[in-house]
Amino acid sequence: ADYLDNGNNKMAIQQADKLLKKHKDLHCAKVLKAIGLQRTGKQDEAYALAQEVAALEPTDDNSLQALTILYREMHRPELVTKLYEAAVKKVPNSEEYHSHLFMAYARVGEYKKMQQAGMALYKIVPKNPYYFWSVMSLIMQSISAQDENLSKTMFLPLAERMVEKMVKEDKIEAEAEVELYYMILERLEKYKEALDVVRGKLGEKLTSELQSRENKCMAMYKKLHRWPECNALARRLLLKNSDDWQFYITYFDSVFQLIDESWTPPAEEEHSLEGEVHCSIEQAVNFIEERISEESKSSRPLRGPYLAKLELIRRLRHRGCNDEYKLGDPEELMFQYFKKFGDKPCCFTDLKVFVDLLPPSQYTKFTRQLLDVIPLAAAAENEVALPGDIKALQQHLCVVQLSRLLGIYHAMEKKQKLAVVRELMLRYHHGLEFGKSCLKTELQFSDYYCLLAVHLLLDLWLEGEEAAVWQCLTLLEEGLSHSPSNAQFKLLLIRIYCRLGAFEPVSELYSSLDAKHIQHDTIGYLLTRYAGSLGHYAAASQSCNFALRFFHSNQKDTSEYIIQAYKYGAFEKIPEFIAFRNRLNSSLHFAQVRTERMLLDLLLEANISTSLEESIKSMSLSPEEDDIPWKDLRDNRDLTVLFSWDPKDRDISEEHRKLSLEEETLWLRIRSLTLRLVSGLPTLGHTIQPKNSEKTAENGVSSKIDTIRALLQQLEAAVDSGKKFLEQKIQYPVLGPPPTRMAGFFSSGSCQCQTSLFYLVSDIYELDTNGLEDSAEIQERIGSSFKSLVEHLTDLFNKCKGDLIEVRDGTLKTHPNLLENLVFFVETISIALWVSSYCDSVLRPFKSNLQKKKKKKKESSVAMPPVFTHFLDYVTELQTLTSNVIDHIKGLEIILTALKLEELSLKDTLLLQEEKKFTKTVQGKVQSSYHHSVQEIGELLKKRLDTIKKLKI
Repeated sequence: ADYLDNGNNKMAIQQADKLLKKHKDLHCAKVLKAIGLQRTGKQDEAYALAQEVAALEPTDDNSLQALTILYREMHRPELVTKLYEAAVKKVPNSEEYHSHLFMAYARVGEYKKMQQAGMALYKIVPKNPYYFWSVMSLIMQSISAQDENLSKTMFLPLAERMVEKMVKEDKIEAEAEVELYYMILERLEKYKEALDVVRGKLGEKLTSELQSRENKCMAMYKKLHRWPECNALARRLLLKNSDDWQFYITYFDSVFQLIDESWTPPAEEEHSLEGEVHCSIEQAVNFIEERISEESKSSRPLRGPYLAKLELIRRLRHRGCNDEYKLGDPEELMFQYFKKFGDKPCCFTDLKVFVDLLPPSQYTKFTRQLLDVIPLAAAAENEVALPGDIKALQQHLCVVQLSRLLGIYHAMEKKQKLAVVRELMLRYHHGLEFGKSCLKTELQFSDYYCLLAVHLLLDLWLEGEEAAVWQCLTLLEEGLSHSPSNAQFKLLLIRIYCRLGAFEPVSELYSSLDAKHIQHDTIGYLLTRYAGSLGHYAAASQSCNFALRFFHSNQKDTSEYIIQAYKYGAFEKIPEFIAFRNRLNSSLHFAQVRTERMLLDLLLEANISTSLEESIKSMSLSPEEDDIPWKDLRDNRDLTVLFSWDPKDRDISEEHRKLSLEEETLWLRIRSLTLRLVSGLPTLGHTIQPKNSEKTAENGVSSKIDTIRALLQQLEAAVDSGKKFLEQKIQYPVLGPPPTRMAGFFSSGSCQCQTSLFYLVSDIYELDTNGLEDSAEIQERIGSSFKSLVEHLTDLFNKCKGDLIEVRDGTLKTHPNLLENLVFFVETISIALWVSSYCDSVLRPFKSNLQKKKKKKKESSVAMPPVFTHFLDYVTELQTLTSNVIDHIKGLEIILTALKLEELSLKDTLLLQEEKKFTKTVQGKVQSSYHHSVQEIGELLKKRLDTIKKLKI
């Protein structure tokens, strides 16, 4: 066992063998040997050995634990349940084995059996937790039941009765048990009863979370629309803590609900269960004013009351009331707020919510007013006034961010914008003084100046200013050198490099972000969208692996979380874990990565290192199966991960999100169908007796071609939807979601090539079934398909021609679309070759049959059917075309190596001398990345060329 712990698996196997020589029935040694075998990649031997021991139904703890570990490593948790089922039968009174059995069921989600195991445990050892394990398993059955009705009429009422029994017998001990009772009542929509539980004696047990009882009461009052109670409770909680924002929202919601219902308090008795109720605008206004005057006496400044005042103004304005004047002028209130909290980074995000209360004509005046109260000092008359300490710097930054948000910078002319960029960079450099003592992991105080300058330059780039994008990269790389942990710098660099078509620097940037756990799903798209499409195949494989490793381990980890939740009685967390697992399993990103990863593997290996058939088999792919949950696809991408200070009309909107999801789903459908069509090629193998339809149906091959034809129709439909979608010509904001590769797929002509290749498969199949004799028409059709395919592929190649990087008017311009087209070309030619090798497998037997006939008849003039010459011409032309592309790529490599970039940065007037060294680095990175892409594409094409040479029937 020690050897296994230290990872020395071979020694462990040897030691186990020694032991087994002496005691050949030592179960535990056999299992430990199996673990060693499993870890050295001998899965089948390990499994056989384990099953040998399991068949003997061991009951000693060591063997059971060791087998559990082994099965877990094999990802076969269902075998653990069988193990403990047998052990429990032999040792029926063991608490330990029963609880192991319960946890084994929990791992595989067998809720019904969990319920029974829980009750069996409770019978042996009447402990409360076991009883409630059983109750929770009923709730899990209700959650997982497809039939809502069944869950409401059977599982939940049964769970409720089980808990009521314990309540009546006064056996409720722990907080978790009350939580569970509340959860059942809430799911049964018995809100009144749930409220009574929380307010009653049982509710006193709810102590582990702050305000747990109040929050639960509030939730029930809202469900029951008991607005007086909502209001009174919120009011009471705000008196205790006037900085708790959620209760301001409830307080306002309930006040306006009561006003709309014209509710009046009863004359004689209490207003409500929770005490006094406010039901008029006057009361609300006075209540907020009181909170503000209370705040002035507090030991630390509180933001809540001031923001609540702005929130109330906004709501009154929204309702068209004329009472807002009682609260004051929003502009003045925001000014006062800035004076009080302007030196806190949160000041901007607080005010951002309320800027629409300002009239646009006041924007400039408002920002000037704020600037006037910041202590800035200029060294000389014409110089920029700079802050003297971090507080003043924060205040000034807040104003700059507001100016961007109010669109003041957007309205400027190019010249003004450049002047602002220079000023922001000057302030950035000056601000670095304050951060000299910062650790590497801390951000510099003035980082946002640099980021805002880059945003202004991005505006200029989008308006057609080519040099601006290089200045963006320069400033970001400079910023990163001073603040190596700034994620915003890294994310923006990633986006800009990718837009320029340079993937090489991105891998390193992304790995330095150190994305954890769920982030592989929320920001992974930044990486996986570009890696493959820019020709960095090795990096693309790696980035897919990152993501897939996370998604696959999530399956295993979630079961462990659920088990911990049972052990510690955190029942309300269990449905959350299950929902989390489902959300990841139906993640759009997960489906995309799975699909692209398989296409990539085929592209790199099929018919190069292994045959297409073997590759598809190792991925267990089949054309009939579709494992993507189309109806439940969840878009978990974080599209606001990049900071943006843009006004609402330029920022990413809900509409953009919807459109992006629609586009991603359409593209995924096209990719998934392409993958399934390719996986269908080897299934059309040679098992056909011509013209004998009954036999072919038995062989199941005719149904295979039907599958392919059906998939082809679906692909046509998906392509049509994709084209319709692109007609809308949607432009996402520059920091919003990146567009998919769909537009390039259509415009390059790849789509048309790939579809006609799959149609060709259908024709070749028909030729195969009909034989050569009376198939002149099909042969003609195949011949003309070959011709037009070569034309299409040549067109596709023509769309790849041109310089990838060119120097124009002293600045660099990259052409990432040419690179993406080259990548599409490689993929399309690979599909063409897979289809050709299918043609080859069909035509070869025909040819050898003809040659046999020729020998028999001893004639020299058996006419060769035209399809052979068509195919040979086609293969020769494919070979010539691929050789031409390889030559073209060699040419590109030479041009890229010869590019002299040093002189370019000299002409730049915006950047300082010390910044120009970063420009050089940046341009070097882009050049090297393009060089790398072209090399990888060239290498792959050479391998494909070798495959073409083998295709001679």
